[in-house]
Amino acid sequence: MNKYTIGIDYGSLSGRTVLVRCDTGEVVAESTLEYPHAVMDTALPDGTPLGQDWALQDPQDYLDVLYTTIPAVLKESGVDSADIIGVGTDFTACTVLPVKADGTPLCFLPQFRSTPNAYVKLWKHHAAEKYANRLTEIARRRGEAFLDRYGGKISSEWEIPKTWQILDESPEVYEAADHIVEGGDWIVWQLTGVLGKNTCAAGYKGTWNAKDGYPSEEFFKALDPRLANYVSEKMNFPIAPLGKAVGGVTEEMAARTGLKAGTPVSSSIIDAHVAMPSAGITGPGQLLAIMGTSTCDILLSEEERFVPGICGVVDGGVYPGFYAYEAGQSCVGDHFAWFVDHCCPASYKEDADRQGKNLHVYLTELAEKLRPGESGLVALDWWNGNRSVLADYDLTGLLVGMTLSTRPEEIYRALIEATAYGTRMIVDTFVKNGVPVTKFVATGGISQKNAMAMQIYADVLNMPVYIADGKQGGALGAACFAAAAAGKAAGGYDSITEAAAVMGRQKEQFYRPIPENVAVYETLFQEYSALHDYFGRGGSDVMKHLKAMRTKLRG
Repeated sequence: MNKYTIGIDYGSLSGRTVLVRCDTGEVVAESTLEYPHAVMDTALPDGTPLGQDWALQDPQDYLDVLYTTIPAVLKESGVDSADIIGVGTDFTACTVLPVKADGTPLCFLPQFRSTPNAYVKLWKHHAAEKYANRLTEIARRRGEAFLDRYGGKISSEWEIPKTWQILDESPEVYEAADHIVEGGDWIVWQLTGVLGKNTCAAGYKGTWNAKDGYPSEEFFKALDPRLANYVSEKMNFPIAPLGKAVGGVTEEMAARTGLKAGTPVSSSIIDAHVAMPSAGITGPGQLLAIMGTSTCDILLSEEERFVPGICGVVDGGVYPGFYAYEAGQSCVGDHFAWFVDHCCPASYKEDADRQGKNLHVYLTELAEKLRPGESGLVALDWWNGNRSVLADYDLTGLLVGMTLSTRPEEIYRALIEATAYGTRMIVDTFVKNGVPVTKFVATGGISQKNAMAMQIYADVLNMPVYIADGKQGGALGAACFAAAAAGKAAGGYDSITEAAAVMGRQKEQFYRPIPENVAVYETLFQEYSALHDYFGRGGSDVMKHLKAMRTKLRG
């Protein structure tokens, strides 16, 4: 009798669920729910305005994903719930929310419906930048050893800066919260009734370490005396190891979803890291780029090295026995969508409509006719700040070389090239600091949909680009972890690497560097590097000055 697992991938704009055969990795059924509230970045549902760089969500959307997509895949597949041996989830991170002891989000309570800090702070909420900068400064001054694991700088996307913002701006919310939890841990809590802190999010986003735990009480007190008891008061729940069952599906959730009560639910994992098993990666040296609205890069190594500007290195952060490094770019798919939504002429949209094409497809077809360097443009990919290797969200975008003859497709291609240069910067930084990158594997929507972009990446990196096989890499990875949590005796696997070897895969076809393109892109990358260092390493702070002016004038 075939056995199956369910994987649920919580992204920035939707939740995607797949039902997967354990013995083959075949996706038997899938279902997606677009979040009804999407990303709230200008106002709350009641009209309460938000400041610059806010990005909030409503956790009811996360519950609706369970209530909608799980019954949908069960119905589509016809699989008996008794043959589903496990459920796995992954989640964008760091996505945090303040909750009561019973799991009720504070934003569900009438007294907090109009309080922005009571809502979910999505990963790309960057309004905590000043807290991240202060945290980094204090940690550096105190000589805190944990800082080296995060490339020397803490990101505004992470847990402590976001929590500090809650405390500083809305102390009543902080006081009312019994816990500050990751979205991934919260959704597992809703499924099982058991709260745990997954080691992936704890390590990469919460500054937790398996050897040392969280930073000391003295450190938190140095940040703000009101944070002195943060760990003991708000994080007072156990660590949940990856690939292990946190608990079983509750009777209530079984009734809402159609799952069998008691079905094991694995510890959640960050949505980028979870894609590694679905891509069939089981060992060191293979960098996985998860390309979507942003890009997250994951790389395994047998050694721990301190690499400047990376997002973190965690022992066992994805697989036991390996150090897992994380880096990434804050603006990739968002980069291209911004241009299409706000800068593309109406005539292009009309022509695309006449041809029955998506505007991205239309622009790509025009852009791929251009030779590397033909546009005369170079861009910096910082429309949403820089995640790696500068870790500075006050940086902004730049486009150099425009003339009156510049065409939209030239800009579109230049923006794609900029993201490839940003990836090259990350790869080069790893290699220079003793962490080998022997293979580049891409997954996510862009890798599946845009062949031109993948060829550009191969040419800029001067490395073959391999593509993970399957469009729902995150959800499939979550299903792999569910199979590991279920165990071999139940029809799953005894380790996540065993599950990855069978259930994950890469496409046979790959993108090979084109020598003449490589030569041109090497020259362009040197120009990108010069701009990168000038605007990103102190040559000019004009970007920050302009952003500060904009913030002041907009109130």
